[in-house]
Amino acid sequence: MDTLIFVGIDVAKEHLDIAVRPNGEIWTIKNDEQSAMELAIKLKELRPAVVVMEATGSYEMCVASVLSITGLPVAVVNPRQVRDFAKSTGKLAKTDTLDAHVLAHFAEAIRPEVRSLSDEQAQQLHALVVRRRQIIEMMVSEKNRAHVSHKSIQEQVRKHIEWLENELKELEKDIGESIRESPVWREKDKLLQSVPGIGPITSGVLLASLPELGLLDRKKIAALVGVAPFNRDSGNMRGKRTVFGGRSHVRSMLYMATLTATRYNPVIKQFYDRLIQVGKATKVAIMACMRKLITIINAMIRYSEPWRINTA
Repeated sequence: MDTLIFVGIDVAKEHLDIAVRPNGEIWTIKNDEQSAMELAIKLKELRPAVVVMEATGSYEMCVASVLSITGLPVAVVNPRQVRDFAKSTGKLAKTDTLDAHVLAHFAEAIRPEVRSLSDEQAQQLHALVVRRRQIIEMMVSEKNRAHVSHKSIQEQVRKHIEWLENELKELEKDIGESIRESPVWREKDKLLQSVPGIGPITSGVLLASLPELGLLDRKKIAALVGVAPFNRDSGNMRGKRTVFGGRSHVRSMLYMATLTATRYNPVIKQFYDRLIQVGKATKVAIMACMRKLITIINAMIRYSEPWRINTA
């Protein structure tokens, strides 16, 4: 029986470190399109079971695109998962070479699911959503700064806030146009916005940052967003169930949508009120509502069904 090959790629801005298991081979190349094409040719000869790299936000896009286009099984994974795996195996040191070895080991031990890379339109929408989040963060920083700045620069800060607000409006318009340009996204956007509590911005974030929506079961989609409770039990001790991990920016947007839904969405409002009546803490009740809302949305997208009062 042929030995399965697993590849880990540590991505940096200027270079890539590649490690192969089980033979232990490792080498470094530039992080550019030409080098990625040469890497693809070499990896096609090895016929790996999976090629794993971490999501950096942008630096992995070139190599991931090239490898995916050439038919290689690529999995772009959450960096936190890899670091937790490294710690569990006792590898606490961190260098590019070691990270590549850890990624290859992670690929062999975990066998992460291979998912095709988003197309150009999806990447563009994702970039717009990420930029919107950055603009909002800058606005918050500037507004906080305005309260403590010397009066000599307060006017400059005010003008910068105005500029950021205009940029935010333009970005939100671009997000809407990107969605309208795609028939598939238009249909999904229509489904999402049929849910009381989901507006155009929340819909855009879900489409851009949660492409797995409708493809996973309810437990997996809840875990991916970071609203699934995890046990903290040991022996006879039963700890509180907690949520962590997941895609924080999606969870933040879903939180705001859920707050609205607890007032105006009849299904979520009834569920929230029932939890409060039985003594659940407000934060616990809202988290449960977030989980219920994303579960409902996931089912709607899977079956292409709009919101109905009996959707849940």
